[in-house]
Amino acid sequence: MNAIWIALFGAVCFVMGYRFYSKFIAERIYRLEVDFQTPAHAYRDGVDYVPTNKWILWGHHFTSVAGAAPIVGPAIAIYWGWLPAILWVVLGTVFAAGVHDFGALVISNRHKGHSIGTLANRLIGQRAKLLFLFIILILVLMVNAVFAWVIAKLFITFPASVLSVFIQIPLAVWIGYRVYRHSGSMLLPSVIALAVMYGAVLVASEVPLLQFDLVSWFGGPDAPVVGGFNGTSMAFLIWIVVLMVYVYIASTLPVWKLLQPRDYINSHQLVVGLALLYLGLLFGAPEMTAPSVNGEAEISWYPLLFITIACGAISGFHGLVASGTTSKQLDKETDARFIGYGGALGEGMLAMIAIIAVGTLFTSGADFTATYSSFSAAGSNGLGSFVRGAGQLAGNLGIPEHVGSTLIAVIVVSFAATTLDTAVRLMRYIIAELGNEYGMPVIARKHVATSIAVITSAALVILPEGPNGFGSGGYLLWPLFGTSNQLLAGITLMLVSVWLKRQGRPVIFTLAPMLFLLIMTLWAMGQQVIFSWSGFGDADRNWLLFIFGGLIMVFTLWILLEASRSFRHGDTATRQPSLSSDESQ
Repeated sequence: MNAIWIALFGAVCFVMGYRFYSKFIAERIYRLEVDFQTPAHAYRDGVDYVPTNKWILWGHHFTSVAGAAPIVGPAIAIYWGWLPAILWVVLGTVFAAGVHDFGALVISNRHKGHSIGTLANRLIGQRAKLLFLFIILILVLMVNAVFAWVIAKLFITFPASVLSVFIQIPLAVWIGYRVYRHSGSMLLPSVIALAVMYGAVLVASEVPLLQFDLVSWFGGPDAPVVGGFNGTSMAFLIWIVVLMVYVYIASTLPVWKLLQPRDYINSHQLVVGLALLYLGLLFGAPEMTAPSVNGEAEISWYPLLFITIACGAISGFHGLVASGTTSKQLDKETDARFIGYGGALGEGMLAMIAIIAVGTLFTSGADFTATYSSFSAAGSNGLGSFVRGAGQLAGNLGIPEHVGSTLIAVIVVSFAATTLDTAVRLMRYIIAELGNEYGMPVIARKHVATSIAVITSAALVILPEGPNGFGSGGYLLWPLFGTSNQLLAGITLMLVSVWLKRQGRPVIFTLAPMLFLLIMTLWAMGQQVIFSWSGFGDADRNWLLFIFGGLIMVFTLWILLEASRSFRHGDTATRQPSLSSDESQ
């Protein structure tokens, strides 16, 4: 099948979903109020609570939630064929992700910008709150480890991307000071910054001296160095240290100094990247050489597809971002539809083009099967296949393939870095909240909590040794990242459902995706962590997956019991008015 028809199908579904379904949810279910005073105004402090233009906030929100996950997950899941992957992305985005992200933003906005973990206390109880916070803490820790691994691997594979990525940091700081200290629009400076970054891509792609090829600096992948590390593993270790230093600084700065302007630049990267890929698709009109359904897959897509594609269909991490940082910057409550539901659609578009890029990369179905010979092979080759496939699509516009691949790597790394420092900031909030909860105020201090977040994240990505030795342990964490991410999304939808029931509003539109997601994910987690690890190749009998997965599964089941009790008792006597006392400003 020609890939254009697949893209057209997805685009029509997304447009219809936003035009009709999100409007129905906004007006009839969440009932947004234009005059509601948002936490950004009520608690404005210039650091975390900052009223922000909806376009800028959409850019921050989308780039924070996108990262590499809507690329890596679909690039792996195409192992089962492009048809099930596309259907899950489209249907999941319209009926699950949009409602989830939108709902998390709304209930946080209605409760003083509190995080989803804190809201569990109000809606279910203190015990559920603590269990939820621990689940979130484990998930964010894995997000940090997996995304740091992805960035380090891309820096090693595409060293010409390093210069452009690091140039973005001072450019973003300059934009932040220019806009917030001296006023003015962020649009023109961010476009200039993007032009400088892409100029750096062109130059670095042609000038080897400007490529930070640490593997070659340490003698290549086969040359032994200090402590038995070869060039690849030493380069990986250095990049992880550099990334952790960066996220420590970025996550402790006020959001306007680096986070918002860099995310705004990255939102333009999204537009440019998607435009390049979809225009390349239009001009090239490639055929999908990957099978629509892979009949030779060694393991069934059911239910593993629904955890392999997390971001791009629905993701619990989005609820953390929506309630952790985005709700504190919401200027008007009515902006929540555009930012929450619209952000989910943007990620769906990214996931869809990731599937198409991989599905059109290979010259034949046999070449696809050779690369995707097993689920383990799909995990190892998925990201690289996307970058090469995306470079091939960009090549249809006359861009040299090596430049196109570097450009795509820059975009992926930029998104992943945005998610990484947002996740570290969220982890700091959670550690501080747990410190206050258990009477340890020292842990609640900003720099102490951030240090704990950074050190544990670095340890998790460095310590496990994956199928290809040191530096590949992040691959082991990917399946568990998917299961915990989807469980968190299910729990968040459950919290939204409890809140809606207490408001006397219909719950079916949040309850239906919640039940589907929890059933599929608990089933997949049972297969993956407890019952049959054999389908995951080198991840078999891994103690790290067993401990983390077991803890998350027990905590989740416990929370579900608490929530079901609260849901059953949430009768009309306990309903709150539209603006209840805990929502008032």
